[in-house]
Order: sequence, then structure tokens, then C-alpha cells
Amino acid sequence: MAGAEVQLDTAGTALWLTDWQIDGLPGWTPRRVLAMVGGVPVGRLDFIVHPDGQALSVWGLEVEPAFRRRNLASAMMDALYAAHPTAWIDHGGRSLDAAHWWDRYAEPAPERNIHNRPPQEWAQYFEAPVVMAQRTRNAYQNRMNALEGHGAAEYRYGERLEAVGAQWASAYRPARAQGPDPAAGELHGGLRLVLPGELQQVMYDEGRDAAERAERLLNHMGHGNLPYAADWHTTSRAAFEDLAHAQVFDPAPAEGITHVAFRVRLAADQEVPRHEARATWVAYRDSPGIEVELTGVAWRAPQTPWVTHAAEFDRPIDAAIAPEYWRDASEQYTARFDEIGELRPGQRPRRAEAAEPFAGRVGDIAAMAAKLQEASHRRAVASLPEPTREVFEGLRGHQPSPAPQSPRLQ
Repeated sequence: MAGAEVQLDTAGTALWLTDWQIDGLPGWTPRRVLAMVGGVPVGRLDFIVHPDGQALSVWGLEVEPAFRRRNLASAMMDALYAAHPTAWIDHGGRSLDAAHWWDRYAEPAPERNIHNRPPQEWAQYFEAPVVMAQRTRNAYQNRMNALEGHGAAEYRYGERLEAVGAQWASAYRPARAQGPDPAAGELHGGLRLVLPGELQQVMYDEGRDAAERAERLLNHMGHGNLPYAADWHTTSRAAFEDLAHAQVFDPAPAEGITHVAFRVRLAADQEVPRHEARATWVAYRDSPGIEVELTGVAWRAPQTPWVTHAAEFDRPIDAAIAPEYWRDASEQYTARFDEIGELRPGQRPRRAEAAEPFAGRVGDIAAMAAKLQEASHRRAVASLPEPTREVFEGLRGHQPSPAPQSPRLQ
């Protein structure tokens, strides 16, 4: 399976394991196996993964009608098993079509299917009452449609499923939603742009300085127009993958589109704004206009994702994540930017002041100075001659006699 950095096959069939930015269970990471035929999406397998990577839940499996009976569903499910080789798997409840498909599917690792194992092995990851309800639904589908449905592999409890669910309900441990901390470092968010012809040529001209090209892009789109709808990640790769995923499902042609990933950090005097923290990303869905320092920009064409242009700024440029609605824009934002994100008359782009080389290092410098003084003192003591002791004439009789010396050989 290929990531966003590798060109998706436009001739045959390709599988792509990608992130899937939805609101899933807190702490769990949404993922998707996407089936492509001739560069067109024809099927997808959606699932979520526990933070420790040892459990996943299948949320949906779909293949376009014209591409069914080609083993695409089985190929996607096999890819899921291969991508998470040690995880418990919850396949959930099945519809009529899914029940018929499951009856034909040769499961690669049935010992990791939680329907085939007792709850004490997996109940910390999945709610046992929900799992038992899924099993009841699947059993009904199999019975009504005369399907075996791999029933022989399922674990037999010897008691009613609802009783088992109630017994193990307390073993479930919800995952903690930690996610990136916007105040802790830099984040990356993406935007798809259609640039004027002349600017597009400039952006891909490697003979020009990358920082100059990045600033021309920012001046074109407006310093206050960083994308409020973006999911802000800890890596530019994840930001580009978001854009590639959106591009796949966009019916518009990709010609003339540029994918841009912005690297930002909160401005020094900016309070941490209200945000949604997911397992691997942060979103500012109701942004009032968030002041940030733009520390870098990267861009690429969707047709050639392996060719990436990038610029880093030694002195970050002040910018802003656009407000979702102008009526909710903050006073700080409207004082600098107009409704289309451009600087107001009299406002000029600002750069962060160059950091003092010793700023914030007072404690480290003091500790190092003390260490150097101590080492210098030890060396001074070690270089002093051995002390000599003067003996007064009147005290000589009290001194020990020198040790006898052996005669020298002539």
C-alpha cells in the first residue's frame, strides 16, 4: 500500500492506507484502506485504531456496484490484517450484503477476531454488551439466510449473550484522548489552491529562492487566510496526506491545483485558543481568527507528490488562521486583517524578533559557570607544591631520626 508521497497507480488497481479525519471515539485514530482502479476510488474500508495499536474496530466496508465480485473487499480486509498484525479486531454487526460476503471470505487470522475469543481477553478495549448485541444480529442474519458465516469458529459461552455482556461490562476502559498540544510546538495544516498562471510558474521555479516564493504565495492569498477548516498535525506528511485524500474524492480535475502545507506556532502572547484535540490532530472549527507565527511553508503538485518545495523562515512571519465566520472574528484579528484576510491599510507584515542567543538559559549558564569554577579550583590545588615544614633548632631533639641508608656500592 502506498502513502500520499507515492503516486497512486492510474493504470491498474492500488490500495492506499490513509488517515481518515472524522470524529471517532475519543483517543482512537480513524483510518481507511482505499481501493483505487485507474486512479478512481471504487471501494473503502473504514476503521478506528486504539492508541496502543492493539485493537481496532471496523466501521464500514463498501465497494462500488460496478466493481463488485472482483475480490476488492477481501483484498482491503486482508490489507487491514497485514497493517495491524497483532491487534484485536471487532468486525461489528453485518448487513444482509455483508453477511453474504463474510460467508465467502477466508479470514486470515480468526484467532484475533473478538467474536471468536472469550471476553476476558478483549473486554478492556470493547464494550462487551455492544459486542454481544452485534453477535446476536449476525446470528440472526445467518439463520434467516441459511449462511454458515464461520459460526464454527465463534466462541460458545454456554449462557445467554446478554448475561455475558452484563458480566464483562465493567472491564471496559475508555481510551484517553490526548492529541497534540497547540502550545507545545509547531503544527502543520494544509490547503488546496488554484494559483494564477504566472504565480504558479514562479512557485515551481527551482531557480528562485524558496523563501521568496513562499512569501509571494502568502502575499497572494493574504496573511490572515491560513485555513480554519484544516486539521493541524504534528508533521507535514500528515497535512499533505489530508490534501491527497480530499483530492481523490474531488470530481474537479487536478490540473492547476497546488497543495500547500503551512507550519505554524502560536504567537508568543497568544492564549491557547479553544480547539478540538483528536488522537493525532487538532482542529479550530470555530476559529475567531488565531494569531500565529508562520515558520515554514511546503508545496507540491498533486500529480507529482514526490517533488516537494519547501521554505523555512529564520525569523517567522506573523499570520493568522482565518475566522470561520466573520461575525465571530476577534478584535485582534479585525484590527489587522479585512474580510478577505488581507492586511488593512497601514498594516505591514511583521517578523518575529531574532531571539537573543542566551535568552531563557540563565539557569543553564549559571550551572555551567559553577562547574567550570569548580574544575578550575581542582586543577589549581593539584598544581601546588607539597608543603614544607620548618623545624626550630630547639625542637630538633623531638624529631624522629631519619631512616638509615644503605651504603652505596663503589
